[in-house]
Amino acid sequence: MPESVTVVGIGADGWEGLSPAAQEAVRSAEVLMGSVRQLGLVPEDTAERISWPSPLSESLPGLLAEHQGSRICVLASGDPTFHGIGTTLTRLLGAEAVRVIPHPSSVSLACSRLGWPQDQVQVVSLVGYPVELVHPHIQPGRRLVILSWGAHTPAEVAELLIARGYGDSEFTVLEQLGSTNEVVKKTVAKDWTNTADPLNVIGVLCRGEGAELLPTTPGLPDSAYESDGQLTKREVRAVTLSRLAPVPGQLLWDVGGGAGSIAIEWLRHHPSCRAVAIERDPDRAKRLDRNAATLGVAVRTVVGEAPSALKDLEAPDAVFVGGGATVPGVIESCWDALRPGGRLVVNGVTLETEALIANWYAELGGDLVRLSVQRASPVGGMTGWRPAMPVTIWSVTK
Repeated sequence: MPESVTVVGIGADGWEGLSPAAQEAVRSAEVLMGSVRQLGLVPEDTAERISWPSPLSESLPGLLAEHQGSRICVLASGDPTFHGIGTTLTRLLGAEAVRVIPHPSSVSLACSRLGWPQDQVQVVSLVGYPVELVHPHIQPGRRLVILSWGAHTPAEVAELLIARGYGDSEFTVLEQLGSTNEVVKKTVAKDWTNTADPLNVIGVLCRGEGAELLPTTPGLPDSAYESDGQLTKREVRAVTLSRLAPVPGQLLWDVGGGAGSIAIEWLRHHPSCRAVAIERDPDRAKRLDRNAATLGVAVRTVVGEAPSALKDLEAPDAVFVGGGATVPGVIESCWDALRPGGRLVVNGVTLETEALIANWYAELGGDLVRLSVQRASPVGGMTGWRPAMPVTIWSVTK
């Protein structure tokens, strides 16, 4: 690998928008790397030019190694450490080997045009990701800055907002930010019919009077999920997730995923949370994936039966066993795999599962609770209480 790499952020304003230090870094490079568009923004010189291959993540280490000993300059859009290649290079080479010369990011430029404080916006990158990732951030009054993947993204975002009941949201598409060709198009989501430049950023002020509220706190309505009945119900789900204690960046195993509600609400806690759902039934696994897409998260679904399906998975920070707890070896495998400080939560509704939980509680301790939920429903012309099956929840920290 090269001893050092210089990363220069460049905007749509091109060469003229670069600082003297950034221009000097480009001029002195022996090897210049970037996208075709970015390379076209700087003057021709004697440097060898390399446009990014696809997929870049797999090719980048080889490209860097091939040019070891050369002065390498990498061009990046805007601020290279904000959803950019600067972060990737730092991870590969170490912070000491990467010199970054930033340019104003598209987010800072968008906020300056919209008059929005940057510390009060949610940034969502759709570059290489499905539009459904916007879902968790669609909340009343929330300001979103969405990094587009191309000319098609504004129409996809507008369609998603309309489907969620947020068609009245203020909708601004900012094209070619910082260049002489900059264009700002303002409307509401339901009225978006324009074409868009491929280089665009979207600003959304969410407005959805009467739309169903789907917060990122645990306990979404049961109606938010497609299910065949294998669903951890709303009240139990909220308590279960409080015991699992979602933490940004941590990994959950959802064993016996069912409809996927526990994994999905773990992921909605924070964009950096990760989850693997293990489900033995292929049809349920497909339904789980549909629920995840509808609610805007990416669950890694493993079709198979625990404990064999748990082999070779990354060690988790938390494990939920919602099904299959009585299968020999399941709880043992989950406990052994947990990282230190990890949380194990097992739910049971049958006598057999309760007996198993009681034995583990006697051995490992932890917290044991039993929930009984009753819902009001019609009884003739009046209203009475109908009890759901009680659920026993055992939770323990390793």
